[in-house]
Amino acid sequence: MSRHIQVTFDAHDPRALSSFWRDALGYVHPGPPGADLPEGADPLAAWDDFLARIGVPVEQRNTRSAVEDPDGHGPRLFFQQVPEDKTAKNRLHLDVRAAPGLQGDERMAALEVECDRLVALGATRVRRDEPAPPMSAGFIVMTDPEGNEFCLD
Repeated sequence: MSRHIQVTFDAHDPRALSSFWRDALGYVHPGPPGADLPEGADPLAAWDDFLARIGVPVEQRNTRSAVEDPDGHGPRLFFQQVPEDKTAKNRLHLDVRAAPGLQGDERMAALEVECDRLVALGATRVRRDEPAPPMSAGFIVMTDPEGNEFCLD
């Protein structure tokens, strides 16, 4: 039997980092417990209202955040606030499948378009690795706004 997973990120600013990954992956912020949000409602504003209503101090309202695949297929991403800086290379990173089924120049062009979109959202481009068949179709290494490495693949 297979298992579902949650990927957890340590973050200085969970809300901002979760918003980057929401936009990068086409995910959504879930609403707070018991909330039935109307179409177009801002789930982060609903969380602010919920946390204020249950008495969470303002300084503790950005200690965690999450995003989910609206189709229910991908893993949930959870972001928890930590005081320490990221000091080394990830031991695990995400590969964002941005060019499924494409090869060669067409694939790399699609990755470049996605790279530009993510840079505009706050990511940093690290390097491009050219295709080297048959072992690699080519990819672009990037970091998210807090320095976590990921690849466009």
